[in-house]
Amino acid sequence: MTTSGDAGPDVLPNAAAPRRTWLAFSPPSVDQAEIDEVADTLRSAWITTGPKTQRFEREFAAFVRAPGALALNSCTAALHTALATLGIGPSDEVITTPMTFAASVNVIEHVGARPVLVDVEPDTLNIDPAAITAAITPRTKAILPVHYAGHPADLDRIGELARAHGLAVVEDAAHAIPATYRGRFIGAGPNPVAFSFYATKNLTTAEGGMLTGEPAFLERARVLSLHGMTRDGWQRYHEGGSWFYEVVVPGFKYNMTDIQAAMGLCQLRKQEEFQRRRREVVARYTSAFADDEALEVPVTRPDVTHAWHLFVLRLRPQALRIGRDQFVAELTARNIGTSVHFIPVHLHPYYRNKYGYRPDDFPVAYENFRRMLSLPLHPGLSDGDVSDVIEAVLAVAGAHRR
Repeated sequence: MTTSGDAGPDVLPNAAAPRRTWLAFSPPSVDQAEIDEVADTLRSAWITTGPKTQRFEREFAAFVRAPGALALNSCTAALHTALATLGIGPSDEVITTPMTFAASVNVIEHVGARPVLVDVEPDTLNIDPAAITAAITPRTKAILPVHYAGHPADLDRIGELARAHGLAVVEDAAHAIPATYRGRFIGAGPNPVAFSFYATKNLTTAEGGMLTGEPAFLERARVLSLHGMTRDGWQRYHEGGSWFYEVVVPGFKYNMTDIQAAMGLCQLRKQEEFQRRRREVVARYTSAFADDEALEVPVTRPDVTHAWHLFVLRLRPQALRIGRDQFVAELTARNIGTSVHFIPVHLHPYYRNKYGYRPDDFPVAYENFRRMLSLPLHPGLSDGDVSDVIEAVLAVAGAHRR
């Protein structure tokens, strides 16, 4: 897919590559501590869902000050389990954003409900509360905001709408560890909040996720997340456990393993250090790019703490002779790994064909998608790496300035 005014993805064969080795976009930050903790689990008598998973749930809940936490095998599983536990299904509607990974919307389809997409705010690229208001119908049962790139959505206005119309709020916090909104951690509230521990995330267990919320809600979700069984494996097989269980609902296979939880426990202890380095990198990027007429840097509203999962740079087409795709290709030629977050949901064939969406149905999301790219951002970046990214971005922008 090419952008307006883009000369295409090809790069001149003599494109400069001052960096001699490839800079990966977002490798996991894992060291000996995780290796030792995983090895300890492998040497134990228990490697699937058990004591380390339980400990990880408790420590994660304490970290974000959540009422409770349920460890699962992905953020997708957490979102799906939350919707199913709420009883959302056929004939229901769930309002969400097109500016997200497809999993946020796929789970609405999985429970048989209709995803209702609405546009995003032009500064944060989070779901626009005004657009939510216009989309609410008698069939609306929930709002599913996504904290895009780690910047919290406008939870006060979303909460007001939800209370006024009797709707559930299920937050997609895949990017939002450890973001805060008005001084409170994302995940600290009573409503369901889903986190991701995918390999590129601020906290990783390779694959994995967490669902936070009220204990009573999580107990129902826990049963649903493991085949609908009244006892999990640890409750049946550890000393003093009972072999007896019952299936009370046709559930899923979404449990986290102790091997994953072992990594998570280590990563949780490193969050302060990780965030400090992320903020340092963001500060350097922002200082380097903020005054360039061809580049638009991310915003942070004053009432939030940004998690900085992503640094999404937006190009200004009026200042450049090339589009996003060629810009990315030329960074690649300079050994700088990048990505694009995200191809809006309504552009994907399944949703485009099923619901008849056109690209400009959500003009803010579409226009920003066409000019965005994500730069490397992770705790393992050296000062030299950051300098290489800055030099490459400014070189490409300078070479193609109008």
